[in-house]
Amino acid sequence: MRRKEREITDRKEIDQIISLGKVMHLALSDNNLPFLIPVFYAYDGTSLYFHSAKAGTKIDILKRNNNVCFEISVDNGIVESDMACDFEAKHRTIIGFGKAQFVESEDDKIAVLDRIVSQFTDKKFEYPKGNLHATAVIRIDIESIKGKKHGV
Repeated sequence: MRRKEREITDRKEIDQIISLGKVMHLALSDNNLPFLIPVFYAYDGTSLYFHSAKAGTKIDILKRNNNVCFEISVDNGIVESDMACDFEAKHRTIIGFGKAQFVESEDDKIAVLDRIVSQFTDKKFEYPKGNLHATAVIRIDIESIKGKKHGV
């Protein structure tokens, strides 16, 4: 990292950013063409999870290439300056790389969906079999992760 004073090396702080975030930006690659999507996610301390319809561009890409890059950012804003070129982004951000794996067990899928939903409400839900069957749950096995902060 070029700006070492902005680097986050403490894994507890990295985990806190992941826990505070709501949306993860997921980057995929297909035949050297990038594809970027925002997704709601869950984190269990070692892996990230998201859900999707079982058909679509991201699923097609993941079946061909399960290498992913992800980004989560919190505390977003602007660090103002008297000089136009000195404005900067206020943020705490993590970026990581990993491998995506499809979760097949119905019980595991329900546990992940419950974890994602719990970030937005305390309500408990049942998942109709048809919906579960039509839903893909993907686990990202994190291979590397780093953090950066500025203005916070």
